[in-house]
Amino acid sequence: MTSDDPMVVTARSAAFGYAGRVVVSDLTFRMAPGEVLAVLGPNGSGKSTLVRGLLGLNEHLAGEVEVLGVPLNQRDRSQLGYVPQRHTLSGSVRSTVREVVSTGRLPHRPWWRTATRRDSLLVDEALATVNLTDRAGADVATLSGGQQRRVLIARALVGEPRLLIMDEPTAGVDHASQSGLVEVLHRLAETGVTMLVVTHELASLQGVVDHIIEMDAGQVSFDGSPQGHSRASHMLLGHHDNTSTSKVEVA
Repeated sequence: MTSDDPMVVTARSAAFGYAGRVVVSDLTFRMAPGEVLAVLGPNGSGKSTLVRGLLGLNEHLAGEVEVLGVPLNQRDRSQLGYVPQRHTLSGSVRSTVREVVSTGRLPHRPWWRTATRRDSLLVDEALATVNLTDRAGADVATLSGGQQRRVLIARALVGEPRLLIMDEPTAGVDHASQSGLVEVLHRLAETGVTMLVVTHELASLQGVVDHIIEMDAGQVSFDGSPQGHSRASHMLLGHHDNTSTSKVEVA
């Protein structure tokens, strides 16, 4: 990263919502190239609305948002990779792991042009990154939930995104699968992939995340480092403990 590199995301007093109704407001933060940003918060706090806003899937109602150095409505969607929480890889249409991952290259060539050697190499690299080379020919319906999540990450990676957005990548999988997914995220972080990760599993991402935003009631309640977040959490916990003790003493 050089001083001339634009911020990956810059938001200034931004608001997102649906049908004219504001859900997330007064959103101000910056995300640098190579950064791994964790978005935390309880259900209903606005995390998904923020993500969908950056992807252009809901309404940008106020403020300024730039993605990869250009206004939100001018961004190049092919430069954003998205890994949804809810996967749909085990439907009625049978596909191999390699076939699903290969679809991540479709936005980068005309529909009538066949896959190139470079496309094939990128698929190979993505499968290796997520440790699924040996399952390339397997039917995705036969994979575990954690493996299917890794297929989705590989599908996003073959598009060579400048920003990879993941919604709860470790949620809903067993401990062993979660460990495999965290290993993949570590590997991506080490290679400089810029990631925005919505998660409830902050402890498992220790050493991966270097920037945290916490959402509460549609607004940012914390924006800083993991160390700062830990200090703020301990202070809040101490405050609650003192309050509880005071109440007991009064009683």
